[in-house]
Amino acid sequence: MSGFKKMLHSLTGKNSNPQPQPQDSPKDKKRSLHSPNGIDNTQPEGENPIGNFTTEYLGEQKSSNSASRRDLGFAGHIQGKWYAVYGDTLWCSPGVTDPDQEPDPGGFHGMVRNAVSALTDDPLVVHDLHLNDDEPVPHQKQFTPFREEWGETNQFGFGGTSICEVDYEKAVGAVYFLVNDHENYRSAGIARVEVIEGVPTITQRLGDRGWWWDCSKVAKYGDIAAYRDVNSEYIYIWGHPPNWITEWPHTEYIYQARVKAADAFNLDAYEYWWGREKGWRWEVLAEHNSETAVMWGAGQGQVVYSEYFKCYIYVHLNGPKVALRTAPKPEGPWSQDKEVYEATPIDGGFVYAGVAYPHLDETGKTLTIAYTNNNHTQVIRVTFE
Repeated sequence: MSGFKKMLHSLTGKNSNPQPQPQDSPKDKKRSLHSPNGIDNTQPEGENPIGNFTTEYLGEQKSSNSASRRDLGFAGHIQGKWYAVYGDTLWCSPGVTDPDQEPDPGGFHGMVRNAVSALTDDPLVVHDLHLNDDEPVPHQKQFTPFREEWGETNQFGFGGTSICEVDYEKAVGAVYFLVNDHENYRSAGIARVEVIEGVPTITQRLGDRGWWWDCSKVAKYGDIAAYRDVNSEYIYIWGHPPNWITEWPHTEYIYQARVKAADAFNLDAYEYWWGREKGWRWEVLAEHNSETAVMWGAGQGQVVYSEYFKCYIYVHLNGPKVALRTAPKPEGPWSQDKEVYEATPIDGGFVYAGVAYPHLDETGKTLTIAYTNNNHTQVIRVTFE
C-alpha cells in the first residue's frame, strides 16, 4: 500500500474510498462500533520507562546498487539476516545513481508497488534485491507478485510489513500485506518467503485468490505491523478495522491477531484478540470497538523488544514526530507515547511509517530508527540514559 495514502487516511480520520457495508441493520452497526460495557482498552496504561535520551540525525538511506524513491521499508529477518520491505518504489531515470546529487529528468522513470532490499551494518546503505535488466542502472522488480488470473494488474498495491521468520533451518519466512486496487483496500493476506540463492523470494500467496481476510468484513490484519516475538513462538499482526467502518474515531482503532510461527501458513491456527476481558479466541473478531481494539490512532510502525528496558516498544509517527510507546507484552496494554524526534517535512510532504533496526545494538542502549519523509527514507539514532 502507498504509505502516502495510509498517512492521509490517518490524518483525516476518513476512508477516501468507503466500501459497501455488510447487510447489518443500522442498529447492529451502531452496537458494533461502541463497547456495550463502556470499556476502552486503547487508553494508555502503565508507565513508559523511557526517560532521558539524546537523538542524532544520521542522514538519508540510499541503495548501493540502484536508485529510487521509496516508502515504508519495514525490517525483518530470516536466519539472522535482515531485510527491508518497501512500499511504492519509484525508479529514477536511466543513468541516475543518486537523485539528490544528479539531475533526474522528469523525476520519474517507472515504479513497482513494493520491493525488498538487504539491510547492511550501515543503516544509511541498503543493497537492493530482485533487480531488472535496465542499463546502465538496474531497478527493483516487484516483491509481491500480482496475478492477472485473479483480476490483478501492475496498478495493484501490496503494502507489506516486516518479514517474519517461520522456520530458521529451512530459511522460510512470511510477509503480511494489504491488497489495494487504486486505494480500494480489498483484502489482507500472507505470502510464503523462501531464501533462494541468498535472496528472499515469495514462492506462494496463500488463499484461493492470494489473500485470506476480506476487508469488507474483518480487520486488515497485518497492514499496521507484523512482529516475530523474540520471547515466544508467536507472530503478532496488527491492522485497521474493516472497510465498512468509515466514521472517525472508529476508523483509527487497531486490532490484532497472532499465530505460532510454525503454523503461520494455516489460517485455522490464528487466534484473534477480543479485548482484555475475553482474551484470545479462535473465532475471527466480529466486534470492532474500543473494548476489542488494542491501540488507537497509531500509524504504521514496528514492534521491537528492548533488552535495555525489558519491555516491548512500538515505533511509529505522530505527524512528523517519531514516537515510542511501551508495553509488557505484545498484547499491551500500551503506555503513553514518548516523542524522541521531530522531522522537517520535505516540500510539505507527509512523514510516516516508523521502522526500527534493533539488530544494530542488541543491548537496547541505542535504537536506530528510520521513517519516510515524502518518499525519502531518513534515519535517526536514539541513545537512552
